[in-house]
Amino acid sequence: MLVHDVMAEDQDEVVRFLASPFAHAGAAVERIETHGSMLFLAGTHAWKLKRAVRYDYMDFSTLDRRKAMCEAEVRINRRTAPAIYKGVVPVTREPDGTLALDGAGRPIEWLVEMVRFDQDNLFDRLAARHALDLALMRPLASAIAAFHRDAERRRDHGGANGIAWVIDGNASAFVEQGSGILDRDLCEALTKDAHRLLPRHRALLDARRDAGFVRQCHGDLHLRNIVLLDGRPTLFDAIEFNDEIACIDVLYDLAFLLMDLWRRQLPRHANAVWNAYLEQTGDFDGVALAALFLSCRAAVRAKTSATAANLQQDLQRKSELGKTSRDYLELAQVLLRPPAPCLIAIGGLSGSGKSTLAYELAPLVGAAPGAIIVRSDEIRKRLCGIEPLQRLGPEGYADDVTRRVYAAVADRATAIVQAGHSGIADAVFARPADRDAIEQAARASHVPFIGLWLDAPEEQLIARTGRRIGDASDADANVIRRQLTQDIGAVRWRRIDASSGLDQVARAASTALGECLSGRLSAQGR
Repeated sequence: MLVHDVMAEDQDEVVRFLASPFAHAGAAVERIETHGSMLFLAGTHAWKLKRAVRYDYMDFSTLDRRKAMCEAEVRINRRTAPAIYKGVVPVTREPDGTLALDGAGRPIEWLVEMVRFDQDNLFDRLAARHALDLALMRPLASAIAAFHRDAERRRDHGGANGIAWVIDGNASAFVEQGSGILDRDLCEALTKDAHRLLPRHRALLDARRDAGFVRQCHGDLHLRNIVLLDGRPTLFDAIEFNDEIACIDVLYDLAFLLMDLWRRQLPRHANAVWNAYLEQTGDFDGVALAALFLSCRAAVRAKTSATAANLQQDLQRKSELGKTSRDYLELAQVLLRPPAPCLIAIGGLSGSGKSTLAYELAPLVGAAPGAIIVRSDEIRKRLCGIEPLQRLGPEGYADDVTRRVYAAVADRATAIVQAGHSGIADAVFARPADRDAIEQAARASHVPFIGLWLDAPEEQLIARTGRRIGDASDADANVIRRQLTQDIGAVRWRRIDASSGLDQVARAASTALGECLSGRLSAQGR
């Protein structure tokens, strides 16, 4: 993986200058280093210096190259973080021989000028101290979806060849950097399994590239590159130095974040991002690629952690990074062998807690990052051409519309399980024909089916719907009273008393679900 690690141009003097309070009007300086850059935080500013190094995937070895990459970094990251990236500034040699920031002399180095933010608001730090609010995951997914929507299409990259490049790059790095850190047989097995899976997805990968799903993405979308800025999740530090890394399938871009959350044992966060992103983009066609994408992302982290370990002088830090590399390798293998899918349907009158239970169970069912939820309320709004939070009139609940909604629920659930992921269909399912249709979708796909029916008294149903805020459901007291007059027929699904708390309902649901659960539910004390 590492071709050269050369200081092609001596940066020691510049580093000493930037590390000195003298360069920053006397402000104290905090220094952060990576294998490719140094960041100097002083006062309200941050100055990023690119190291004069060259790797097989990153070339900062000349002054002209570093200037170009600084300019590219600012341009690319202003897409998502314009408030952070101010511009490119030279370090100059003044006539008296001293150095200055943006002086009148000859430029001897180039820096990215950034606005300093509170490092404690980085999402990886929030996660480390158990302060990453689950409620932030939907706006995070929205930010990523909007970014992907506007990103430049790049049909000259990606596809099956792009993923093959990732797999082969990981394999080479395992050999070059993994010696003494990673088990060679495990590395070879992972590479063979990934290459064995690739032909199965070749047509889909190439079709998505041709359809415009390969775009100028972030490329390094993990928690350390997301910050809570002015109360909003903000993406920054996107890849500017290598289009092979940045010009990728949008779901491969998202997979880095999902894998990072999953590894940190935040399955609910990962599943919340996953479901919100799919809901907002409608990109269900790529679901079949999730296992391969997630595994490749974990393998990338295994190789970069091994590389970082080899660069360490501190033996304890070297040991820690070696263990991290092995953990990522193990995760990559697990992710490439997902459990078989199942289809779950949760029915019951409005206010019975169907959606709450669906989001409770989804992270715990099937392949990472958990089951995909199919909500009839959201599908109804899409079919009627309005946003999920807009209210529909009576025409939106006419019988013909409702039939189309339930047909779409069954179709989407079928596509999800046939793509290898578990699905949870969340709808009232008051009509026997609709319950039969979702069961038939599971039978036709040859996957296990579990139907759950939630019961709760009328006053509780009405009270719950009255407390809803920002939800796609339009149900109110009148809707519930009309539902109560319907003849729902014989319900063969497992009936659960939903009048109690979520913990008790989830426990009852887990008993009904049996082997469709991954086992994490009981491990978490449900």
